Amino acid sequence: MTEVRRHRIVHKTSIGYDRRATASYNELRMTPATEPGQTTLENRLRVRPMTWSHVYRDYWGAHVTAMEAIGDHSSLEVEATSTVERSDSTPLPTGGTWTDLTDPRLLDLQNEYVTNTERTYPGDEIVELAQEARGPRSPRDTAYRVVEVVREHMTYETGVTHVHSGAQQAWAEGRGVCQDFAHVTIGALRSLGMPARYVSGYLAPQRDAEVGASSKGESHAWVEFWDGGWMPFDPTNGVFVGLDHVAVVRGRDYSDVQPFKGVYSGAAESTLTVEVRFTRLR
Repeated sequence: MTEVRRHRIVHKTSIGYDRRATASYNELRMTPATEPGQTTLENRLRVRPMTWSHVYRDYWGAHVTAMEAIGDHSSLEVEATSTVERSDSTPLPTGGTWTDLTDPRLLDLQNEYVTNTERTYPGDEIVELAQEARGPRSPRDTAYRVVEVVREHMTYETGVTHVHSGAQQAWAEGRGVCQDFAHVTIGALRSLGMPARYVSGYLAPQRDAEVGASSKGESHAWVEFWDGGWMPFDPTNGVFVGLDHVAVVRGRDYSDVQPFKGVYSGAAESTLTVEVRFTRLR
C-alpha cells in the first residue's frame, strides 16, 4: 500500500536594515517542486514591501519569483506557505555499472552534473577517499560508502563554515552543516565520473509526527546521484530520502538553488532571520 504524508510548510525570511534601504531586488526560490512522489497542492508567497514581481522557470527548472521593492524601507519580509503531499509510490532506479557511466550520450546529457564547480571541487584527500571507496563496489554501493566515510570524518556543527564555503574548507574543518555534507559528497562522486546534483528543500523536524502536530523545522540539502536514474540520499543524516523530505530545486551546488538572493541599495548593514515551521496535515 502506498503511504502518503501531507505537510504544511511556512518559511519566513526577514531582513532588517540598520538604516533605511532605498531599493531591493531579489529572487525567491521557495516553491516546492511537483514531480513523481511529490505534489505541491498550494503555494502562497507574501512579500512586504513589494512594488513589482515576475514569476518564471530558471535554467534548472526552479519556480522563481523575481521581485523589487522601490522606496525607503527599514525591513523586508517574505513568507512562503506551501502544502505538499509526499508519497512512496516512485520506484527507485534498478542501478547500472561503471561502464554505463562512460556512455558518451550520458556524459553529454549530464555534463553539468559530472563537472565539479568551485564549491564542490575536491581536494586530493577527497579524491583519494573516493577512489578507496570504489574498490570492487558497484556505483550505488560506492556512493553509499562515500557517504559513510564523509560522516566518519565530519561532524554536524553550525557556525564553523559559512554560506560561501566549499567542499575543501568543510573537509579541512571536519565540521559543517547539510550544505557542506552535500558539497563534499558531490565532489567525491563527480571525481569518479558519477553525475551528482545538489537538492535544496526541507526536512520535517519530527519523523512520524502526529497529524496536526506543528514544530520548528529548517531548510535542508541532500544529493542525488545517477545510477541508471537519479538516486536520492541524505548524507548529513546517512538516510534514504523519504516522506519527510520536501524537494524545492536542484542544481550543481548551493549557488544555483539559493532560496533568497539579491541586492539592495542604501548605506546600511543588514540582518537576516529565517524561520521554518512544519505542520503535518495527513
